[in-house]
Order: sequence, then structure tokens, then C-alpha cells
Amino acid sequence: MASTDTTPVLDKNVDRNDEAAQGASDTADVGAGLDALDAVAAQRGSLGEALRRKALPPLIGVLVVLALWQGAYSLHVTSSYKLPSPADVWRSAEDLWYQGTLFSIIWTSVWRGLSGFLLAVVIGTPIGLVVARIKPVRTAIGPVLQGLQSLPSVAWVPAAVIWLGINDSMMYAVILLGAVPSIANGLVAGIDQVPPLFLRAGRTIGATGLTGARHVLIPAALPGYLAGLKQGWAFSWRSLMAAELVASSPDLGRGLGRFLEDQREFSDMSGVLLGIVLILFVGIAIELLVFTPVERRVLRNRGLLAAGK
Repeated sequence: MASTDTTPVLDKNVDRNDEAAQGASDTADVGAGLDALDAVAAQRGSLGEALRRKALPPLIGVLVVLALWQGAYSLHVTSSYKLPSPADVWRSAEDLWYQGTLFSIIWTSVWRGLSGFLLAVVIGTPIGLVVARIKPVRTAIGPVLQGLQSLPSVAWVPAAVIWLGINDSMMYAVILLGAVPSIANGLVAGIDQVPPLFLRAGRTIGATGLTGARHVLIPAALPGYLAGLKQGWAFSWRSLMAAELVASSPDLGRGLGRFLEDQREFSDMSGVLLGIVLILFVGIAIELLVFTPVERRVLRNRGLLAAGK
């Protein structure tokens, strides 16, 4: 009886085992590498590193602008009447500080802007939900919202003055007319990007109507909604400044827009530039203190931003 040679079979089995072992090793290496990347991403940097990365670039930008400004003043690019130096603007701020009116001017506008913006959120959010979910309403109102969003806020001031008079109601009306369309359109855009699977899953567990909007629709549309809120705040602030510039009454108090217009009437260019700087400062401060942390948290919760950033 002839003998059977099993050596080739054994060699094939050994090769397969080696390949399987090598594949498992490669998979483990890849997994270890991904874990290491996650661990590095999750590490929090030091306070000095965070300040260097986040605070230093804007500070350098501000210093560059001030240097260019001072250079233009020193080279007499135009008369000092039209372009005062940064020191002149600083002295105007000191005058307001010693008069005790600096913070009251800022707070008058900030309070109006924030309260008007919150009211716009309350009104614009349900409008956005209705427009996004009901097709006939979207067909009828959607183009109107888009048109209102592109309309300059200052165009509403004369009409609001005639309708409501020169008072706080007029101010808030201008803010709402400027901010509500942006907030509603932002929510509509966010809802349009929600995967249909999320909506079907919500209906399966009984999340319909207002419950579905609260627990499924708005959370899923949050990135687009947040973009609409940021734009809504920008429109609120710009609308308020337009209203304060045009409307004047002792009953309204003195906000940043009114201060800016007063300095223009007095031909005080240092005061005009100070008003512009303060308006810009408030807008940037609200963006950094309110919207940036919320946006980072939303992105982090969705895995789009490392935990340590």
C-alpha cells in the first residue's frame, strides 16, 4: 500500500495560521493606534498653551491694527480732526469713566439687545418649526422670511416710529423685525438637514407633535439652529444700533447708538471712534462669552471636536 505524503497540507495549514496571526496582530496594532490617538485628543492642554493658542492671535491682531492706526496718525495721512490717535480715543473713554456714564451707556444698549434677542428667539422658533414642517405654510411664508432677512434693519425705523412712536416699543419692534427671520430661517435650514431616519425613529417611540419637536427635531437640527441664533443676535445688535442712531428721545435713555450720533453732532471724531470701538467690543464679547462655548459644546457632543479643545 502506497504511503500518503501530508507535508504540503501541513505547510498550507501553517501558512494560514501565520497569516491569521499576522492579521490579528495588524488589527491589534491599528486598534492600539486609534486608542492612542483618542487618548492624545482627549488630553487637556495646559493653561499657558490654551492662552497661547486662543488669546495670543487675537491680541496680535489688535496690536497690528493699533500700530497701523498710530502709523497713519504719525505720518499725517489725513488731518488729526478726521483721524485722531488711539491715545485721543482712550482719553475720550477716560472722560466717560470719570463722568460715571461709560457703563450706563453700554448697559442701556446691551440690555435692550439681549432682551430683544430673547424675545425674537421665543417668536422665531415656533415660526421656524411651522414653516419647516408644513409645506403649504412654507410655500406661502418661506420666501417672505428670506426677503425680510435680506432687508436692511434701518429701513424699518421710520415705519416703526410712525406706528409706535419714539419709545422702547419701537426699539424692540425693529429688533424683532431684524432678528426673527434669521432665527426662523436658521431653524428651517437645520431641520432640512435632519436625516429622515431620525424622524421615523421618533415616531416609532411615540415622539410626535411638540414632544417630537422638543426631543428629536430641535436636538437633531441644533447645529443649523445655532447658526441661525448667532445670525439672529448679529441682526438684533445691528437693528438696535440703527434704531438708536435714528430715534432720539429723553425717555429712551442714552445707549451706544445715541452716544455715537451725539458725538457726530458735536464733530468729535475721537468720540465717534470710541462709539464704534465700544459697539464692536460688545458684539465680540457676546459672541465669545455666549455663542462660542455653546457651539463648542454642541460640536463636542457630536464627536466633531476633541474633548480637550
